[in-house]
Amino acid sequence: MSDLTSHPWFFCGIGGSGMLPLALILKGAGAQVAGSDRSRDQGRTPEKFAWLESLGFTLFPQDGSGITSAGQTLIASAAVEDTVPEMVRARELGCPRMSRAELLATLFNKAPESIAIGGTSGKSTVTGMTGWIMDQAGRDPTIMNGAVMKNYATSDAPFASARVGSGGVFVSEVDESDGSIALYQPGVAVLLNVSLDHKSMDELRQLFGDFLRVCDTAVVNLDDHEAGLLLPVYTPSITYAVHNPGAQIGVVEGSIVEGPFAIAATLIDRRDASHHELKLKVPGLHNLSNALAAIAAASAVGVSVGDAVAALGSYAGLARRFDVIGTSPGGVTVIDDFGHNPEKCAATLTTLKSQPGRVIAFFQPHGYGPLRQMGHELAETFARLLGPEDVTILCDPVYFGGTVDRSEGSERIVGLIKQAGGKAEYIPDRKACADRIAALARPGDRVVVMGARDDTLTQFARDLLARLA
Repeated sequence: MSDLTSHPWFFCGIGGSGMLPLALILKGAGAQVAGSDRSRDQGRTPEKFAWLESLGFTLFPQDGSGITSAGQTLIASAAVEDTVPEMVRARELGCPRMSRAELLATLFNKAPESIAIGGTSGKSTVTGMTGWIMDQAGRDPTIMNGAVMKNYATSDAPFASARVGSGGVFVSEVDESDGSIALYQPGVAVLLNVSLDHKSMDELRQLFGDFLRVCDTAVVNLDDHEAGLLLPVYTPSITYAVHNPGAQIGVVEGSIVEGPFAIAATLIDRRDASHHELKLKVPGLHNLSNALAAIAAASAVGVSVGDAVAALGSYAGLARRFDVIGTSPGGVTVIDDFGHNPEKCAATLTTLKSQPGRVIAFFQPHGYGPLRQMGHELAETFARLLGPEDVTILCDPVYFGGTVDRSEGSERIVGLIKQAGGKAEYIPDRKACADRIAALARPGDRVVVMGARDDTLTQFARDLLARLA
């Protein structure tokens, strides 16, 4: 790591879900790290930036003033426009620039043991689960996550989306949306699923297929048809599935017990015919599948299935992943959730509908571009999985500035939901959505706040619960 700590770093967008854990890992390794963020300048989530400053990060306005030396390396996502002041100033000074993914891949590929978690949905949860197993097994892992891991979050570290370890194991989620998954050379590559999100299915098949071909051991979900088709021929592999009896690590039929906020099952390791009782503190069949993925990944680096199952008994989950904010005195439960693509939304809605009670689903789309890419599939998901007594409410998509085409928005999705037989309402303003939810809510309801790319959604959910109280 000496080559990474010998010069200063500057993160443009340091508060982002992909940037913040990387900044924490570099800082933890002894590097000098500064940064800026548009959200800080706009007064959003001030507590996050106050916490970063308390850790010794130097923060600047996003006006270029933090770029002062050609010796700084600028970290910026590929989406950052060249007109942003940091970009302009870095060009003037001749600063080297790396993307978030290039830095993460550099750190990851240096690790003696590396576990990469890939797939369209579930990456953050499986990263958290796998990291926790490694931690409990005494492997002192470094964990790079896109979400806050509750097992590590404390009052002193409320935004714990990374863990810096010295045990030589690096566990990270890897992103296919920008093609950067091709930069990684994992010891263990986990493929959870392949479904429509930011890229076409043909592009995803190519990216994920290559991902599995370059690793030492592939871990693949046989319940996902597309993932199963990519199972590499010549790479050693471990397969898992909740439903497919052909998988090496699976579930004993009839053993699954679902609760509103937990799930349990008897697992079978068909490699040695052993059985293991798994009890998770997070709900849903998708989390049972996520747990199998983490157990298989841990098995690939020498942790026994029994030890992995035991560790997951104390796995606390992630912020904004079916995160129960609380229940009002009147019996209305508010849940904060990262659901933003068809598969993630389907997992959350299926979990909610496995238990009695009406669902009020508030959805804030995470951009106009993604809404065009997968609007039909999103609408079909809400219409298919929610019943006639449930309701979906959409506000306008997230927009923090830029030149994106905003001619088609949430009103189109609401129309598509209605065409497919669902019940939906379009209310452009988010505050007005809260008014409508408060008017609709009755005892026994579950209100789920869904969306991505906007840290203020959690506060929106908390404010909604306070209002219902």
